Amino acid sequence: MSQPRKKLHLNVFLMNVGHHEAAWRRKDTSPQHATDIRYFTRLAQIAENAKFDSLFLADVLSVGKNIRHGSHVGLEPFTLLSALAAVTEHIGLIGTVSTTFNEPFHVARKFASLDHISSGRAGWNIVTSASEFEAANFSQEEHLQHAKRYERAREFLDVATKLWDSWQDDAIVFDRESGIFADDSKVTAINHAGAYFNVNGPLNVPRAPQGYPVLVQAGSSEDGKEFAAQYAEAIFTAQQTLAEGQQFYADVKGRLAKYGRDPDQIKILPGICPIIAPTESEAKEKEQELNELTVPAYGLNQLSGIIGIDLSSYPLDGPLPELPPLNEINGNKSRYQLVTDLAAREHLTIRQLISKLAGGRGHRVFAGTAIQVADQLEEWFTQGASDGFNVMPPYLPAGLEDFAQLVVPELQRRGLFRTEYESRTLRGNYGLARPSNRWAAPIVGATR
Repeated sequence: MSQPRKKLHLNVFLMNVGHHEAAWRRKDTSPQHATDIRYFTRLAQIAENAKFDSLFLADVLSVGKNIRHGSHVGLEPFTLLSALAAVTEHIGLIGTVSTTFNEPFHVARKFASLDHISSGRAGWNIVTSASEFEAANFSQEEHLQHAKRYERAREFLDVATKLWDSWQDDAIVFDRESGIFADDSKVTAINHAGAYFNVNGPLNVPRAPQGYPVLVQAGSSEDGKEFAAQYAEAIFTAQQTLAEGQQFYADVKGRLAKYGRDPDQIKILPGICPIIAPTESEAKEKEQELNELTVPAYGLNQLSGIIGIDLSSYPLDGPLPELPPLNEINGNKSRYQLVTDLAAREHLTIRQLISKLAGGRGHRVFAGTAIQVADQLEEWFTQGASDGFNVMPPYLPAGLEDFAQLVVPELQRRGLFRTEYESRTLRGNYGLARPSNRWAAPIVGATR
């Protein structure tokens, strides 16, 4: 009997009015709705009707320097995802939360709450934060060093998982007759004492439907890849070419064995910003129109932030100046490497590099027909570069509607994507097991 064909996974990354930096200037977008729950409800329901595995909200804890030309305002993820849980039934709800500017008890409690509210659809995009502007909002004179941020993240996650395990699944008994609410032998104080945190526990939220939220990670530096291999269950990553995607995929999957993990326990989802039109020439024209709406000063600030050098005194039509080595970068190391490699490989001027980054900030931008987009996704999926994709609509809602109405049916026709949800939980739809509780034997049948 033949095995059923493997299906790819799709996450939609919702970024206010879209991922292209000029999206807010298009007449068919509504930047005034970036804080309107009805707007996000519509987006979530479009994605759910198309059977996306999940939606994802990024989060940055500062405004930065680009508010004059860029749309940086947004709602806090837990609040928004909790509201979306009430108007959706199947789609996963993934929120970004920093381990550098939070405490484990708060985060563990909020994710357990979101998982209960959504009946098992919560996911945590674990970030260490990369911006000095964020540090300045949390009484820090300078940003914690890159390696230290990952040390803190490891201990942070250790504490959070202990807290999620502090209640066994059957701890609450509701025995009215005897007056016993919970079996306190199944509620454990974690008594964690570490380099960064001292937490007694237990958590004051019972164990969540999924046990833990799905653990997502987005760093692709050496520290990031090692962290992902040890802990992550999905990775949002950025590669520009099939060869780069294949190399990253093999690298990360190859690291799992030392942590006793199987390659199927992690889903690698590279970002793609698809610009879709009836013909390839129309799609390219649409991309050009978007790029012409960009403000060079905005793009220059963005690029300066990525590489850690103020580029305002350098000619736009010249090359990047000599840059510091990777080990001297304290921001996002993987994005720094991607951008500098892209500039060198394609011999780009600063102006050309700004244009290249306008759509996806280093994620792959592809302009073409729905068939051509599906071809690209199929190639990466079948050639060992991905387990699915982090779809980044260039503008919203139309960019998401185009993908949902045109690309998804093509993927379904090819047998590459689901036509119905397999599960009511995010773990179930990702094909991930429910974590066992470290203080109890697993409950038979409670895997998804």
